[in-house]
Amino acid sequence: MTADDSYGRLDDDDYPAYTMGRAAEMLGTTQGFLRAIGEARLITPLRSAGGHRRYSRYQLRVAARARELVDQGTPIEAACRIVILEDQLEEAQRINAEYRSAAEPGKPSTAA
Repeated sequence: MTADDSYGRLDDDDYPAYTMGRAAEMLGTTQGFLRAIGEARLITPLRSAGGHRRYSRYQLRVAARARELVDQGTPIEAACRIVILEDQLEEAQRINAEYRSAAEPGKPSTAA
């Protein structure tokens, strides 16, 4: 991998750039919390060649939302389910907007 390849990944939300320790530090939480949301299947970190968990920026945003709910008193399993449902709702709304746009006469479709 060249330096140019590495710089291109800096903007990639799905690139697993953060170790478990750094991710926990950035979120102000514990590594145990990250393990718990992994066990609840909210996020699945990539494993390095040595077996260490690596997290992407997208996964950190999801984990931060779950932590917000847990901090408000929601049990971790319920918080994970809420975050999953919020994500599904957002995706469904995006798809519906694309269909509505495509159905309007005289408007070009934005669907990819």
